[in-house]
This record gives sequence, C-alpha cells and structure tokens, in this order.
Amino acid sequence: MSTILSAHRVTKSFPGDGGAPLVAIHDLSLEIEEGEFVCLLGASGCGKSTMLSMFAGFSQPTAGQVMLRGRPITRIEPRCGMVFQSYALFPWKTVRGNVAFGLKMQGVGRTERNARAQKFIDMVKLSGFEERYPAELSGGMQQRVTLARILAADPEVLLMDEPFAALDAMTRQIMQEELLAIHEASRKTTVFITHSIDEALILADRIVVMSARPGRIKAILPNPLPHPRHVSVQLSPEYAALKAQVWKLVESEILAHDETARPPKDAPRPTH
Repeated sequence: MSTILSAHRVTKSFPGDGGAPLVAIHDLSLEIEEGEFVCLLGASGCGKSTMLSMFAGFSQPTAGQVMLRGRPITRIEPRCGMVFQSYALFPWKTVRGNVAFGLKMQGVGRTERNARAQKFIDMVKLSGFEERYPAELSGGMQQRVTLARILAADPEVLLMDEPFAALDAMTRQIMQEELLAIHEASRKTTVFITHSIDEALILADRIVVMSARPGRIKAILPNPLPHPRHVSVQLSPEYAALKAQVWKLVESEILAHDETARPPKDAPRPTH
C-alpha cells in the first residue's frame, strides 16, 4: 500500500482569551495508507475535528504540513469528501436530486448523473425512496443520502466527522455495518472521527488514540478483529481485550484533562 494522506509535524492554534493562543494540536504526524479505514478516537476537545478540517482543506495548519499524495493541501480539496454529523441535505431536493447534485456541479450530463446517482442510492439501500424529500425520511435514511451523495462524487478519501452520533443505538449499528460493507466493496480510504470505543473497534483497520488538548497521538493500534466484521464480534474475548486496552489509553487522557481543568486547591471559591 502507498500513503495517500499524511500530516507532518502539524500544529494548529487559534486566538485565545487574553492574547495567549489556544493550541488545539501540537506536533502531530500521521500517515494513512490507500484503502485504509482509520478511526481518530479521543475525548472532546482533543483536536480530532480540527485535524479532519485540515485534511479537507477547510483550514490550514499553523505549522507543519498536511498532504494528499505527497502534495500540500492548501485549499479546499475536492478529492476529500466530508460527511458531517448533521445531514446537510437540500430540503427542496428529492433523494435523487440530492445525490446527483455534486455530479451536476461537475458538469455530468443528466442521463449519466441519474444512472450514477441510482447506483449509490441502491448501494445505501434507499431504492424506492428516490422521489422522497428529506423531511419524509428518518435520521438514518437522511445520513444514507448524505453518504450516497459523497460516494457519487467519487472522492479519493472519505472524511467522516462523527456521522452517526445523532442516531439511536440500533440505527447506529445498522449504519456501521452498512458503511463497512460499502468500504469493503469500494476500498475507499476513510478517516472516521468518533468518541465511541465500540464504534472504532467495529469499523477501523487502525485506531489512532489522541491525547487531551493539545492533541497529539497517544497511540496507534492495529485492529486484528477479522473481516467481514459484524457487531456480534463484540461478544468475543479478543474484542473485550482490545477494548480494555483502548479504554486504558483513553481513560488516562480523560483523567489528565480533568486534572488540568480543575482549579488549584488554594484557588478562591466562587461566592454567590
């Protein structure tokens, strides 16, 4: 395999209160291989979404470089398709219209774009809903439309920022299995952000555990659980052992973050 997406000694800071910068990510380096499914896992505020934003070209690092196929990403990168937690669908367009929208913007003719849209509507199991509008769909179905729209545009990399976080537990598991099936069929390089250890274990080829802010790489763990992977793997002793290992890493960062966020013992108590 060859490296498709990489970060080299990336630091990202933002203006903070009182003039001191807020460092979201510090000196982070990571290589993602073509066809991999990588999960970025960590507590809130560790810089996961910031890193994904730089891979998409929505923002630039303060120091270091993010690269696609060895070339710096310096602007919004159309070869990296982003799926957000919110569904971001056009409410006035049907399922078919939403899925075909990116193809229309690319200048693809109506017959071809409708055929390609149908292919991905079928892939996410929404056949029969082509003429429905987003308001007529459940949350899980709307996220399927979002995924189909990104896949139809055929990006080289899928960037997914907690796309299933707003779904109920059962729908979330179904969507995880559907995404795994799509990934195994397409081998589309995928970078997926999650707070959920279980979600990372079900989906990832590798799990990147990030430290508390400023975000750094705490550990990179290969996921040896066999494919095709089903949620029933959660009942295996191998799964339990790997989950315990990941939890130990994540827990130490949560505790460290809580300790630094806690006021010192001699700090004055608030008065009411």
